[in-house]
Amino acid sequence: MDKIVVRGGVPLRGEVTVSGAKNAALPLLFASLLTQDECRLRRVPRLMDIRTAVRLLHELGAQSEWLSDDEIVVSPHTVHQCEAPYELVKTMRASFLVLGPLLARFGRARVSTPGGCAIGTRPVNIHLDALQQLGATIRQQQGYVEAEAKRLRGAHIVFEFPSVGATENILMAATLAEGTTVIENAACEPEIEDLATMLTAMGARIGGAGTPTITIEGVTSLHGVTHEVVADRVEAGTFLIAGAITGGRVFVRGARANHLRAFLEKLQDAGVLIVEREDGIEASCQSRPSSVDVITWPYPGFPTDLQAQMMALLTLGDGRSLITETVFENRFMHAQELARLGANILTRGNTAAVSGVAFLSGAPVMATDLRASVSLILAGLAAQGVTEVSRVYHLDRGYERIEEKLSRLGADIRRVKE
Repeated sequence: MDKIVVRGGVPLRGEVTVSGAKNAALPLLFASLLTQDECRLRRVPRLMDIRTAVRLLHELGAQSEWLSDDEIVVSPHTVHQCEAPYELVKTMRASFLVLGPLLARFGRARVSTPGGCAIGTRPVNIHLDALQQLGATIRQQQGYVEAEAKRLRGAHIVFEFPSVGATENILMAATLAEGTTVIENAACEPEIEDLATMLTAMGARIGGAGTPTITIEGVTSLHGVTHEVVADRVEAGTFLIAGAITGGRVFVRGARANHLRAFLEKLQDAGVLIVEREDGIEASCQSRPSSVDVITWPYPGFPTDLQAQMMALLTLGDGRSLITETVFENRFMHAQELARLGANILTRGNTAAVSGVAFLSGAPVMATDLRASVSLILAGLAAQGVTEVSRVYHLDRGYERIEEKLSRLGADIRRVKE
């Protein structure tokens, strides 16, 4: 396995271009299953999770071809089976999103229950209850979900909480359902809007995406599309913190401030200078960050996927910060690894008290999940000495060539074999 070696203490300066969002690209790839026509996606990041999604499409019988580093065309007319096997789904939770499209187009689907990062239970019952309301027959046996429906029927669905995955699954399924579907308490993330934009370009009739109430008028078929994936707001936020935590100045080209409003406000509260431009966002910090309290919340609140990175910044804060995690119940595993670098963090339940220290010191640390991985790299960039981050296969699920991008900003960072 690889590890990332960072020699800290170098202020990062320069410009970096944000990649397409993994969390948008995955449902977009699976949405291609709703049509027989070719679907072309641009600005697709080359990540482990994307490779897993493409392998799953191939397993179902679809064909694909990379036309460039970030452009892929999917040909779904050759899909001949409706089973997503455990071997693939266990490695990436988003694989469960093939359930809705397969069921809507073929009337049946058999999908393994999902795996992914160990940051919480994230039950799939909300997906299954909603599909049953659309008229599907659901059975769970031997670790698989088996669903059947001659044709789905529109329904009024109220989610018990705004699940992103369930919103995406039901949004895709409802495009081919008979009649009108209304989803209340839907997730509002930009990735939901991006999915709805692509589906609408394919011929779907969707209103309200990006709000808590989405209305879908079912159609009989969808056609092919060319679509560009929305910018990755989590990657953008990560690079903004990289500039701030090192006392540097980083411009993230392609970052969209309207997708990061709650996050940017907290950075400014911490003393980070934020400059918003039409083509991106710049962050700089010339002094020790101020301590701030953070509560993660579904969009448009502070993103849980930027909580670990914000914690890394606040380890150097002037004072005591409280971070409350409300989205996932097991997302402070990075705290004990940050402590190995000298951070002063006390966790209790879903709250972490971060007492800022004057400096961090490099040490060997171990990544426990995707966002934890990058928080340790950020801390290592600011620490004195050398930090070695092992188990970076987590990192490769969500960040495209991050060591190369950080190197271009001046970081002393390299990837080596363990």
